[in-house]
Amino acid sequence: MPKAAHRRRSTLLTVLLTALATGALVLLALNFTAGEKKVQQPLPRLYSTAHPQFERALGSLLGPGIVGGNAVTELLNGDQIFPPMLAAIQAAQKSVTFETYIYWSGDIGKQFADALSERARAGVPVHVLLDWVGSAKMEESYLAEMKAAGVQIEKFHKPHWYNLARLNNRTHRKLLVVDGQVGFTGGVGIAPAWTGHAQDPDHWRDSHYLVRGPVVAQMQATFLDNWLKVTGEVLHGEAYFPAIAQDPPVGTQKAQMFSSSPSSGSESMQLMVHLAITAAERSLDLSVAYFVPDELTLKLLMDALQRGVRVRLVTPGGHTDTETVKAASRATWGPLLQAGAEIYEYGPTMYHCKVMIVDQLLVSVGSTNFDNRSFRLNDEANLNVYDAAFAQRQTLVFEGDIKRSRRVTFEAWRDRPLREKAHEKLTGWLRSQL
Repeated sequence: MPKAAHRRRSTLLTVLLTALATGALVLLALNFTAGEKKVQQPLPRLYSTAHPQFERALGSLLGPGIVGGNAVTELLNGDQIFPPMLAAIQAAQKSVTFETYIYWSGDIGKQFADALSERARAGVPVHVLLDWVGSAKMEESYLAEMKAAGVQIEKFHKPHWYNLARLNNRTHRKLLVVDGQVGFTGGVGIAPAWTGHAQDPDHWRDSHYLVRGPVVAQMQATFLDNWLKVTGEVLHGEAYFPAIAQDPPVGTQKAQMFSSSPSSGSESMQLMVHLAITAAERSLDLSVAYFVPDELTLKLLMDALQRGVRVRLVTPGGHTDTETVKAASRATWGPLLQAGAEIYEYGPTMYHCKVMIVDQLLVSVGSTNFDNRSFRLNDEANLNVYDAAFAQRQTLVFEGDIKRSRRVTFEAWRDRPLREKAHEKLTGWLRSQL
């Protein structure tokens, strides 16, 4: 081959490889960053949780307004959670909408597939949105059964050439709405680990919530937000948004359902958490499966401790599904413990709860973890309940978890083995993705 032709081919190959490498780096950067600016400055403390302006702010800044007349009931662990969810599906007459991150193989996965399929065969519109990553361990036979029955099944951000920049954006939302009248949300996935009653390390501790009342329409709208993104289809009408009888109301609780996504409102979750921490004046109780706060959130927690707010956390102990997150979490504990925060490690099994209780007035539950992935990278959804009686019940549940936990002292944290400290240091490089 002539030298000139050889040089041209080498130059073309170099240009091609450079272009491919640049494209790969751009895709990587897009996947590891959110699309919107993050909250960068501490919020000024203008009011407490008991002040009317607190509810007005959350009702205005987070999107959906706060509506009254709701009834929210806590369901603890699989034995309380799955039977009412399955019963609601089996009783569906008009529609079923279901979005979840984890859906794996196992008996409970088969029960959900059977129930959803039966309703679809009966002529009820059934829409299921599964995260592509979170449902990777799901048996293909479940999908085949549901599709054959007429269930509309979609995978969130299944890899295609046009969404390669969004592969790191997963839907972590956990929503089930039946007939537009009854909803469920919380922390559970559809997998064997969530069955039982947290009786051993193979059965996790988690909470889910049964919801009735006007706020269910907001839950439905949250599901439809992602359904539209994936399918381009708008679901509406009485089957999805029926008139909810309020004479008498089904309950007395005020509530709102709001969501976040890197493509829209990526800061809603972090904004809600920051507003709540800033407004807290007496107590802040956090059930946190994954606690990896950024520097700004840590500062707000420290400010709350300094003004006399009691801060308590329950987080996984010896049983965890990710040692990396646990190490990254422990690395942040020192200043909090020194300032007086109470941190407890849950003992019996993996602790997967995601609950925030503020001043025994506000309770926020749903899919959101206390980390950057939930605040900026995933699609999340939380239910805020503004009701003192509900908050007091959740505080009793929280304190029951404390009784099954070991308190971590600052001295024990300071004197932990060097290998743990080294592991924690290494995980610091990954905190933006945890």
